[in-house]
Amino acid sequence: MESLQEICQYLNSDTRLDVKAIALEHVLSVTGTSEGRELLLKLPDLLLQLIALTQDSSVAISNDAAMALINITADEAGSNAFLLISEAQPNNGKYNYNLIHVCIRFIMDKESVLADPCCMILSNITRPLHLVDRVVILIEKSGYTWDSIVAAFTAKQYNNTGAKLHYLGPVFSNLSQSPHVRRYLMDRDRSVIQRLLPFTEYTDSLIRRGGIVGTLKNCCFDVEDHEWLLSPEVDILSCLLLPLAGPEEFDDEDNDKLPISLQYLPETKQREPDLDIRIILLEALAQLCATKKGREILREKNTYVILREYHKWEKNKNALLACENVVDILIRTEEEIGLDNLKNVEVPSEYTEKFHKMDQDFINST
Repeated sequence: MESLQEICQYLNSDTRLDVKAIALEHVLSVTGTSEGRELLLKLPDLLLQLIALTQDSSVAISNDAAMALINITADEAGSNAFLLISEAQPNNGKYNYNLIHVCIRFIMDKESVLADPCCMILSNITRPLHLVDRVVILIEKSGYTWDSIVAAFTAKQYNNTGAKLHYLGPVFSNLSQSPHVRRYLMDRDRSVIQRLLPFTEYTDSLIRRGGIVGTLKNCCFDVEDHEWLLSPEVDILSCLLLPLAGPEEFDDEDNDKLPISLQYLPETKQREPDLDIRIILLEALAQLCATKKGREILREKNTYVILREYHKWEKNKNALLACENVVDILIRTEEEIGLDNLKNVEVPSEYTEKFHKMDQDFINST
């Protein structure tokens, strides 16, 4: 602790570059362990210095400072500490100590070399659900609009330094846990969600692809938007089913019922390779089964045949269970279900525990 406190004096902006670099390298190495990160959180002045150093004129210094911030914010305690600093907004005129604003500014700067690290910092800070609404407030005071941030993410090449902004995908996924953000994403007049849909098939980045699939799943929690999401205006069903579809051939009758993008797929068609993403896709479909209208559309679009073939292919029991949860609803008649909105069903706690145990027994069975 004492050595870290001593190092603080060498992290000031006016310290000789080589000395500052050595001191920062030591701090960066300390962030590599949980014990080291806990020590750093006890030094608020050092945390402020790290934010300031991301704005240093030296690229090497600013990059090392950003790497240290990524490591520290990987822990919830670290994310909370920097969020508190950001909300307090101490400012000496030369540096901005609001880390959320600093990150957004670098992400939106087409010449910034810190755009990708800053996306990772925001991804970390927005991960804990209880921090999301506070981050949303700060982002909306950053001077940048949601539209401009989405435009940067969806641009073919936004940054001139080679930054890809892939980690904005998880940021959107985390932030879409907020009903306020979901209302923006599903604003009927903005066509935001439609611009994100193609990334469910984005092969160049698992991070971006998974982030957007997570965002879509969160949007599916709002039952009042299901009919719109499933309408031709959005057609979310095609984007959720296509990654689960394989090269199987169906007869003309089955094909004609499928969404256009799933008809007569080539022999080279491969399913989503990432297990976690496959499960999220299935969970999104399950959410769309909550209402009678949603179930009717999924049946009408022949969702069952895609899931039937997927179930034959899948080996993981968690994914198989998630698939069966959807299929079990779709193969039942509405008379059997007897409810318009399944979310209105209150299951007694003893049955919830019983069903959970049955799921776990299935997953753990050999």
